[in-house]
Amino acid sequence: MNRIKDKIDEARKYLNELSEIIPSDFEQYKSEFKTKAACERYFEKIIGSVVDLAFLVIKEHKLKIPEEDKQAFDILNGADIIPNELKERLKDAKGMRNIIAHEYGEIDNKMVFESLKEQLIPDIEEFIGQIKKFLRK
Repeated sequence: MNRIKDKIDEARKYLNELSEIIPSDFEQYKSEFKTKAACERYFEKIIGSVVDLAFLVIKEHKLKIPEEDKQAFDILNGADIIPNELKERLKDAKGMRNIIAHEYGEIDNKMVFESLKEQLIPDIEEFIGQIKKFLRK
């Protein structure tokens, strides 16, 4: 249980640090390459923490072990820990993280910025909230 709490704290720390550096508009984001690179790195770290958190919950509660990272969200959804819509958004974020991390083709900077600005933080906060709610049961 302490490892789960530590992983939640880690994800929140990364979210807070990201929120302090993310530019307010896309023009600033795309023109400041150091800031853009730092935001992309935080995206990777946040999603990595969330996947680790999902695996810790799965292991501790003896759920089916996923064969690949994205399946962890399906398993949590199947166990009624996270809702379907959140599962899909997290799988999309994991896919975007892979594109950023492995540089598969051209990165759509506008899409990454909008995801960082509008979706990532509330989705991860919702995920953490759902995990905490489940653990209180």
